[in-house]
Amino acid sequence: MAGDGEDVSDLTAQLAHATVAVEEDTEIVSFSGRGLKLDTAEQAKEAVDTIERCQCLRVLKLDGNTIGVAAALALAEALKLKSTFQRALWSDMFTGRLRSEIPPALRGLGGAIVHSGAGLVELDLSDNAFGADGVQAVSELLQSDSGFTLQVLRFNNNGLGIGGGKVLSKALLECHRRSLDKGRPMTLKVFIAGRNRLENEGATALAQAFKTIGSLEHIAMPQNGIYHPGISALSEAFAENKNLKELNMNDNTFTEKGAKYLAQALPSMQRLQVLNLGDCLLGSAGAVAIARALEGNHQQLQQLHLAYNEIGKEGANAVAEAMQNKSRLVKLDLNGNQLGDEGIELLQGTLEAIDKLEALASLSDDEGEADDEGTPEDEQTDEGENSNMEEDRASEHEEEEEDEVEEVAAKSSSQSQENTEVKQDFLAESLEKLKI
Repeated sequence: MAGDGEDVSDLTAQLAHATVAVEEDTEIVSFSGRGLKLDTAEQAKEAVDTIERCQCLRVLKLDGNTIGVAAALALAEALKLKSTFQRALWSDMFTGRLRSEIPPALRGLGGAIVHSGAGLVELDLSDNAFGADGVQAVSELLQSDSGFTLQVLRFNNNGLGIGGGKVLSKALLECHRRSLDKGRPMTLKVFIAGRNRLENEGATALAQAFKTIGSLEHIAMPQNGIYHPGISALSEAFAENKNLKELNMNDNTFTEKGAKYLAQALPSMQRLQVLNLGDCLLGSAGAVAIARALEGNHQQLQQLHLAYNEIGKEGANAVAEAMQNKSRLVKLDLNGNQLGDEGIELLQGTLEAIDKLEALASLSDDEGEADDEGTPEDEQTDEGENSNMEEDRASEHEEEEEDEVEEVAAKSSSQSQENTEVKQDFLAESLEKLKI
């Protein structure tokens, strides 16, 4: 018991030195980055009291701490009375917790917001490793009236997987449907979900939600293992969000096919300011497709990130030429590609001629000119198919040879058996003669 008392005393001391808002007229309560470990309701008492004293609570920052189920439920009781609440900034608040502890904690906190009748504007649950179970735990909140007012949704680095992507999409679609029925249409503006292993299926599910909502201005889905089938579905959805200003799809496997799908959607995104397609294996052909889609349009573009994409000098120069009418351009990143000295000189010359050289980022990681500009994807496919056909033919030939060998062996075995039978008959006849 003495140890428990010391723990509570230590926590009280930590809370006393924490940067928290306690004035009655403040709107923010913050325990951000304090490293607190709150397991029980008693340990959460100081935080609960602070929330209760805040008469017009709009923002609660709990990031950078670790909160157990009992402590979360105690905080939830305080939140039930806060109808003014708008922003739940709860990233990285389950460090060291068992995965089974997180869903009940989230259900309690989410349920409290629904109970209060608050109109939630921002929900940030990034950097909490809860997977699909965590999304399911906040589905009630996302689908409720409190979700109608959501403008910013952050699920970055949560390990959602395909299942989590599907659950999240379903919740958003239901929220949108209910909001329309009640004459309060959902207008989500920011969606962040990087590093979640969504893959094609998860991305395709979320694309349905994006396409239906249609109000997004900022989408970031880097490092999700999405290939061109998922990019195709997402591109169609992006085209329905006419106010899209920032798109970050860094480190997904577009290839030329994915680049062409996005290129078809780009004309519908004339308000685009930042486009990040770094490390997406675009190749020169993919870069040319993007360049042609941007050329003559997108005059609000400020940043274009195409680093580490195996782009050769022809592709890079096409991108440079497409920047001519981009008066707001401040950054063009083509680092880590395959330009070589000649390609760098060509790129810089093109940009200098259109007065955009200052926007060019460092090329210090250029990989040097490739042996060729890369084989077009269709040709690669044909080559692959030809190779497979040759392998199939070789395999068939081997099987035929094996069949012939087996047939010969069978014939040999049959002949051997016949010879044995003949010998046995001859010996039997000889013995009979001797007996006579």
